[in-house]
Amino acid sequence: MQWASDPWMEREALALRRRVFCEEQRLFAHDDLDEIDRHDPSTRSLVALTCIAGEADEVIGTVRIHQAAPGVWWGSRLAVRADWRQHKRLGSSLIRLAVSSAHALGCDEFLAHVQAQNVPLFQRLNWELLEMRELHGRPHGWMRASLAHYPPCPTPYAGFVLTQG
Repeated sequence: MQWASDPWMEREALALRRRVFCEEQRLFAHDDLDEIDRHDPSTRSLVALTCIAGEADEVIGTVRIHQAAPGVWWGSRLAVRADWRQHKRLGSSLIRLAVSSAHALGCDEFLAHVQAQNVPLFQRLNWELLEMRELHGRPHGWMRASLAHYPPCPTPYAGFVLTQG
């Protein structure tokens, strides 16, 4: 897992987001790109990759982060490829890298709008539910990460390795 560092990683992350949020979940009609993607220079895509012989091969998960105000970061668009969703630590590890990366960059508060069915996962990962809201026609939890449980990642660009076990 790492920040997307090559154009192909960014392209595959966006394609995965389209598959999950447009085709599977039908949250968006054609694509899920928004003003954050188009105009926020702090926006970063984080990717979970498969590797062959130590070389990155495919994007199997993604999440984006951005700084909305000094010290206030948001995570969004968490997506895992359907055939990798059984890997129990993949989504939670993307969340950990997102929050820990932002924490290393001066984050004082990390927030997310989380689809209602995923709120319990985030609560197990030390997130607080602030309130329920409707977004894109579906219930979402407005949530805040407990930064005490997410130490700053000393290498946010390189990320970390997650094994299949």
